[in-house]
This record gives sequence, C-alpha cells and structure tokens, in this order.
Amino acid sequence: MVMYSHSKLSSFEQCPMKFKFQYIDRLKPEIEYTIEGFLGNMVHETLEWIHKQIIKGISIDLDSAIEYYARLWHSKYNKDIRIVKEEYDSEYYFNRGIKFIINYFTSNYPFSDNSIATEKRIIIRLDSQGKYILQGYIDRIVHNLDTNIFEIHDYKTGSFLKSQEELDNDRQLALYSIGIRENFSQAQDVHLVWHFLAHNQKMTSKRTIEQLDSLKQEIIDLIDKIESTKEFPAKSGVLCKWCGFRSYCPLMSRSGSKEKPLDSFI
Repeated sequence: MVMYSHSKLSSFEQCPMKFKFQYIDRLKPEIEYTIEGFLGNMVHETLEWIHKQIIKGISIDLDSAIEYYARLWHSKYNKDIRIVKEEYDSEYYFNRGIKFIINYFTSNYPFSDNSIATEKRIIIRLDSQGKYILQGYIDRIVHNLDTNIFEIHDYKTGSFLKSQEELDNDRQLALYSIGIRENFSQAQDVHLVWHFLAHNQKMTSKRTIEQLDSLKQEIIDLIDKIESTKEFPAKSGVLCKWCGFRSYCPLMSRSGSKEKPLDSFI
C-alpha cells in the first residue's frame, strides 16, 4: 500500500518528471516557497487561528486577526522566497493578505456556523481491501446541528475564480467528502464550500453517492497508472516558472504554454 494525496496525484498529471523528482528521487527543491505559496500559507494559518479561537469560545475582533497575520508574516518571511512577477514586491502580497483577512472576517462574523475542526487530517479509503488510500487536510469542517449537514470549507487565495461547472467537477473536496462520510457515521449530506478570498465570494457544490463511487474508480485507475509508469516525461508550461526543480529539468527553456497561472491552484 502506498499513501497518496490529491497534490501528489495532481503533480503526476501536471508533469510526470516533476512527480519523479519530488516523490521518487526525493530531490530537494531549489526553493521552499514562492511568494504566492507563502501568502496562501500565512492566510490559511490566520483563518485557522480565528476559527480555533471560536471553537474554544474565545471572542476575537478584526484588529486581533490582522495583528496575528502581520506578526506571522514578518516572523516567517525571508529573502529566499521567490517573487516571479517582478512588477510586484513582498509588500504588495502582504497587503493582499490583509485585504483577504478583512473581507473574510467581515463577511463571516460572528462565525456561528458551528465549526468542529480546522486543518483536519482525513484518511480516504478507496477500496474495501485497503490497497488504495489517500490522505488530505481539510481547512475547516462545519456541522450544522439543525440540518445535520456537514460542510467542507476550503480557502483559495489565488486570483482565479472557478465557474460552478468547474466546482461541480472538482476532485479534491469530493475526495475529502468520502473521508468525512467514513469518519462521521451521521454524515448523510456533505456540502463542499470554497471561499475565493480575492473575490470575497463563497461557492458551494455537492456530490451523489454514485458520483463518489465513480470518482473512487477514477482515482484507483490513476494510481495504477502511476505505479506502472516507467518513463516520466517533462511537460513544459507557464507553471515551470514557479517549479522548485528548474535546474534539473531538460525542458525548462521551452516552457510557455497557456496553462492557468500558479495562483489558480492555491
């Protein structure tokens, strides 16, 4: 049995060579963070802190949330974080984070939706024999006691706003909903919720049991493909600019496809 994750599967689909460098060869990436990834982590950690306080019954205000984010940013930022878009500097991204926190806080205060967990590790079993297993971390889980609906909340700090059709076909949160149904016996109805922070917009979707069964088989087939792969070719694209394995890749100079920018995926 090999443990997979949504990001590991996506890495193979995005670029088999990057997958090999990261998960088979276990090469150390040239950079630990891009500024987009760093911003995403700082915002996620701040929102996690907010909801942990609420779960503990501690009342917080917007100023406290902004102060927490600022302290976190300045304590962890370093000069090795790569800024690919030369027209922007670290202050630009820092201020974007401030905007995200303000929008989220004012839109969701007083946070009375009954969050029960943040950054929850979840195990997803795709088959009854336990051969195919995934793990993931859910940004936030909500349990509505009145309707008995469970919600999987995910924060997006990228500038790209997905369409409803894209969300209805999104794989990551759908996989997490399988884990929720396994971990919470009372979970009969699970909703998927995305917070697109750059747009201050919340969007939702859900899956039928039949759709989840089809997804399980799709992921099993993908894992079988990965496990049987012998050659791991490189795929060039705009994401190569943010790749941590640039110096190892033979196609780096040829990257330039019209793929979505990096922050579409954050």
